[in-house]
Amino acid sequence: MLKVTLKDDSVIEVEKGTKIIDVAKKISEGLARVATCGEVNGEVKDLRFELEDDCNLVIHTFDSSLEGKQAYWHTSSHIMAQAVKRLFPDVKFAIGPAIKEGFYYDFDVEKPFTDEDKAKIEEEMKKIIKEDVKIEKFSLPKKEALELMKGQPYKQELIEELPEGEEISFYKQGDFTDLCAGPHLESTGKVKTIKILSSSGAYWRGDEKNKMLQRIYAISFPKASQLEEYLHLLEEAKKRDHKKLGKELELFMIAPEGPGFPFFLPKGMVLRNVLEDFWRKIHVENGYQEIKTPMILNEELWHRSGHWDHYKENMYTTKIDDVDFGIKPMNCPGGMLVYKNTVHSYRELPIRAGELGLVHRHEKSGELNGLFRVRCFTQDDAHIFCMPSQIESEIAGVIKLVNEIYSIFGFKYTVELSTRPDDSMGSDEQWELAEGALKKVLKDLNIDYELNEGDGAFYGPKIDFHIKDCLGRSWQCGTVQLDFQMPERFDLTYVGEDGEKHRPVMLHRVIFGSIERFIGILIEHYAGAFPVWLSPVQVKILPISEKQHDYAKKIEEEMKAKGIRAKLDDRSEKIGYKIREAQLEKVPYMVIVGQKEEEENIVSIRSRKDGDIGSMKTNEFIEKVIKEDKEKAND
Repeated sequence: MLKVTLKDDSVIEVEKGTKIIDVAKKISEGLARVATCGEVNGEVKDLRFELEDDCNLVIHTFDSSLEGKQAYWHTSSHIMAQAVKRLFPDVKFAIGPAIKEGFYYDFDVEKPFTDEDKAKIEEEMKKIIKEDVKIEKFSLPKKEALELMKGQPYKQELIEELPEGEEISFYKQGDFTDLCAGPHLESTGKVKTIKILSSSGAYWRGDEKNKMLQRIYAISFPKASQLEEYLHLLEEAKKRDHKKLGKELELFMIAPEGPGFPFFLPKGMVLRNVLEDFWRKIHVENGYQEIKTPMILNEELWHRSGHWDHYKENMYTTKIDDVDFGIKPMNCPGGMLVYKNTVHSYRELPIRAGELGLVHRHEKSGELNGLFRVRCFTQDDAHIFCMPSQIESEIAGVIKLVNEIYSIFGFKYTVELSTRPDDSMGSDEQWELAEGALKKVLKDLNIDYELNEGDGAFYGPKIDFHIKDCLGRSWQCGTVQLDFQMPERFDLTYVGEDGEKHRPVMLHRVIFGSIERFIGILIEHYAGAFPVWLSPVQVKILPISEKQHDYAKKIEEEMKAKGIRAKLDDRSEKIGYKIREAQLEKVPYMVIVGQKEEEENIVSIRSRKDGDIGSMKTNEFIEKVIKEDKEKAND
């Protein structure tokens, strides 16, 4: 008998060769019905996988984990491919993975799929699901695998790259067989609801030199209600699209003369400056100093930092006086030079140096996306230089600051710890110390986290913070990275209590991530209806007729004198039209002034959120707006 340790640390005994699905049935029939895959000693496996040794086993469901969802969506991608084959027999198949939300499959067909084609494919997928076709796994030697995939050049290319002597796995469902490592559900009928979402062109292997394929994106769920909810959120996300709202609200633009290089318009600059002023204020309160480093530094510096070896393909370069220079993709090396500029004592540490630094990174044109993926952006970087004994307290301080800042925007977040990657620098001992310090702080602060093995920076492990917006979407923004390597490469030192030179430890951290991307997230999070403290225009003053223009102008001047971002609309338009315009601009407050308001020295207030809220003295309303601005309320 084998001992199988489950997720809750309970142990059950099963016979050798028992399948994961049978273990699920042993636990409960309900679990077996919804199980999608298993995880044996950390490796994701099919439910049909047979257990041969004592092991740890986690049984995943669609609702329990990303692994559970991806097994479900991976099977759905094969259903899509089978449907396309039935409708387009000459199709050539590329790849069809599960992704973060749903799945896609790339096809080589004569012409792009039309809406009519996609409707037919979706109907055929539903038929395959209804047929409840059994899904079977088998393996072949390389030579036989190539023969099986005859006429499928993309599959053969993938097979050719696999090591000699390795058994190559396939999955078969009825009249369709695909090269695949799995895992998959036991039959097509386990998938309940599906929806094709969109299609686009996609180069084979993402290389512009290769052939353009046709990619179909889709989603599937175990319950119709989940699909309905997802489609509703999708529609809501479209309404909140920051590219659309950015244009309508005149916040930013992307010109064809500068693809990937955003232009901030006057209203967008107000929003940006408010964010940066907030950043500066809260960092001063938390013991940070602000620095500014050059955008262009010579190639030797980037060799010294390691970026030339690890990041060169994403860097822009130039020549100055016949010397090669790099346009900085990161602020860190400049921060090293600032630290190195003077001799430091242990009494000065920790030194927390913050920088709103503009960086440039080459992104492929097909990956550019509004403010979310750009080629130049401003990172709210900070580099903390400290003694080894201060590591844990400084990491805890960063997490406290993350909490403070994200809570102001109403963001909740999850935490991910990323460990040593394959292309890392430094000794095993340093990495063990660094990873151990991050784990200890998270444990001491009682913070749950997900372990992301091998996804750390090349110079050190990191903690990433993933914020959740109002639609429940996750965005990776903040990070804190522990680095023993840069201080070594730049020969950074401090004079210790013993009078000897010692090596400081360095923390890299951002909280917004990039100002541009964070603004894009805020636009979508608030649907452009920013709270008072962030709104480019906080109050719109709307006189009913020309007779009230002087009174309205006086109110505007009073508000501006108190620091309120007020704007007078004195156009010769009807008041209803002005109100509708202000509503479309998503201004938090409208001040409407007519004869009565002027005579009584009051203002009538219309709130974006609550509609008409009555009249009050001008100074009372000014105090109300100032209070909301100061408190940074999320209305």
